[in-house]
Amino acid sequence: MDKVKAGIIGTGNISGIYFRNGSRFESLEIVACADIDIGRAKQKAEEHGVRACTVDELLADPEIEMIINLTIPKAHAPVNLQALEAGKHVYVEKPLAVTLEEGREVLELAGRKGLLVGCAPDTFLGGGIQTCIRLIEEGAIGTPIGATVFMMIGGHETWHPSPEFYYQPGGGPMFDMGPYYLTALVAMLGPMRRVTGSARISFPERTITSQPKAGTVIPVEVPTHVAGVIDFEAGPIATIITSFDVKGGSTLPRIEVYGSEGTLVVPDPNTFDGPVRLSRAGSREWVDVPLTHGHTGNSRGIGAADMAKAIRTGRAHRASGALAYHVLEAMHGFHIASEEGRHYRLSSTCAKPLPLPPGLPEFTLD
Repeated sequence: MDKVKAGIIGTGNISGIYFRNGSRFESLEIVACADIDIGRAKQKAEEHGVRACTVDELLADPEIEMIINLTIPKAHAPVNLQALEAGKHVYVEKPLAVTLEEGREVLELAGRKGLLVGCAPDTFLGGGIQTCIRLIEEGAIGTPIGATVFMMIGGHETWHPSPEFYYQPGGGPMFDMGPYYLTALVAMLGPMRRVTGSARISFPERTITSQPKAGTVIPVEVPTHVAGVIDFEAGPIATIITSFDVKGGSTLPRIEVYGSEGTLVVPDPNTFDGPVRLSRAGSREWVDVPLTHGHTGNSRGIGAADMAKAIRTGRAHRASGALAYHVLEAMHGFHIASEEGRHYRLSSTCAKPLPLPPGLPEFTLD
């Protein structure tokens, strides 16, 4: 199978892992990169043995079939649309877009042009969560009843070199980290039906303490503590809290899934590994479950590679635009429900992503 040739737009911090992993997969080859800062693009290109070019040059290159969009959130939709207009499939870092209107526009344009859209996170394709999916489908916890989700941290201004966008529209804990948790839940439990919640801005300003911008004061424009409830189409009910306001740390689990016959402790959905722990009804003991799937190291880019395989074979891809839009709508739904004091019923749905087969060699997908 000929690899799909791809170009990266946006060569910031996260691009490194995409460069390192991208061409290791059987279906994908990264051949070029572009950035608004051409000097940074040239540096990354030299480091990873690809060519640097302008965005216009990248989009005009007939050899490149797929764009991997690693820009900041507010640029996601404009770059997605630009790539689609140029006839390229596009895979984008989360979120799919900042607004629901932009997200719909991206998917509608892709549909009209017969192109694929994919979106991070792809961590649910790692060995940890794939093992959890297999356990649930095999009935290890019986019928799923509910779940709890906690993402409790103190914010990014203490370590990130340029944390401003985390406190602007498209940022905040729900839009920054919520995609990992919500995508994992949908992969395990299926699509969501409605959400509700409460959200607040706990601190109207943040002071950067990391270099090089230490001392800079950031105005906070988005909720930084969001508590919500999710009703899934299949019946389970989940509670979720995402927060940038927990200054003293937390001992809460990342994700737990409860069933009629047991409880499953799900690993951090921002990673690809375990541990996976299981306790069955009537037992007070927790068992560490061996992982049934590979891709347990930092495998970011597996979603893009899976989409490349779909381009070549015609099968569905797993980290799809429909899944990403469904998650985007739910994230907006929590904020809307808080503002309006109601449940928000999702207008979108998506197929539950097809699990990966167990026992695959690293960097293969079928």
